[in-house]
Amino acid sequence: MSRYDRQIRLPEIGAEGQEKLLNASVLCVGAGGLGSPALLYLGAAGVGQIGIIDFDRVDESNLQRQVLFSNATIGESKALQAADRLKALNPEINITAYNEELDADAAARLFPLYDIILDGTANFVVKFLINDAAVKFGKTWIYGAIQSFDGQVSVFNFDGGPCYRCLHPEKPGGHIMNCAEAGVIGAVAGIVGVTQALQAIQIIIRHKSFKPLSGYLWILDTRTMRTRSLALQKNMECAVCSQKPQSIAIRYSSPVCNFTPEITVEQMKKRSGYVLIDVRERKEWDQGHIEGAILWPLSKLMAGHIPEEYCESEIILHCQKGKRSLQAAEILRAHRFTDITSLSGGYEAWLRTV
Repeated sequence: MSRYDRQIRLPEIGAEGQEKLLNASVLCVGAGGLGSPALLYLGAAGVGQIGIIDFDRVDESNLQRQVLFSNATIGESKALQAADRLKALNPEINITAYNEELDADAAARLFPLYDIILDGTANFVVKFLINDAAVKFGKTWIYGAIQSFDGQVSVFNFDGGPCYRCLHPEKPGGHIMNCAEAGVIGAVAGIVGVTQALQAIQIIIRHKSFKPLSGYLWILDTRTMRTRSLALQKNMECAVCSQKPQSIAIRYSSPVCNFTPEITVEQMKKRSGYVLIDVRERKEWDQGHIEGAILWPLSKLMAGHIPEEYCESEIILHCQKGKRSLQAAEILRAHRFTDITSLSGGYEAWLRTV
């Protein structure tokens, strides 16, 4: 047990607490900005069974905050790469990777297998799915959220405490920006993910001095390093946690239907038969462009001018850095284009290879 010597020395943990960790199981939904630091510390602490579910692949833009991955893993499955990293970190524990999207069927299949669910997701749809499935199957789950310099953590469905729908009965109105749109500093993801891991450890060990964040929403503003905790009340008329478990219906509409897969320059060079569309503006095109590309500016798409002649083609979109092409993909999907990929890093990434 020398691996765990430093934490066993803590009176709140000791040999008995370490045994609890080794006998515990945690399912991490998402191996991204929150999941990466949480998984590293849960694995290092010796949580005996860890599951990782994530359908996504590693992109270069992830590396700023998703510390499980490296340049060598770009384009690979996050779930599988995360499992390999944890096995290398701690070969004494069991790691299971699920290279798939968490949907209603997957939640019903996987949640009963684990003691705690850790949320590493970035959208309300999946958080509602996690909550409803956790309540239905009697699982505590640890919520995390980040944006810009702000972070939040809470614990739901723990010892009769409130669930997520007691806080948010439905998705808030209006457009909620994600990290790709609003930005985030990587260290914030680290703080929140590690806090989630610590919450899981507290819940597993249950020392009398531990006070998990059930009934509280912990909020951090890293601009000032000020924190506050908002008290959350259990809603006795909550549409989910006030029901009997067998009455809870798990409903899920996948946000992945609006997901645009990304491709690296190296991967693109190995493909053929696609149409490469440059969505930058004419001035940018005139300063340099990829040979064989077709110029169709985003402004033109937004004005309703759609390249219908390519509707049935495999399309790779690119812009300068890889952001506007994702916006262009949404427009094309709304016009029944289906085979769309975005060039990760855009024209600037291509320039680095020539």
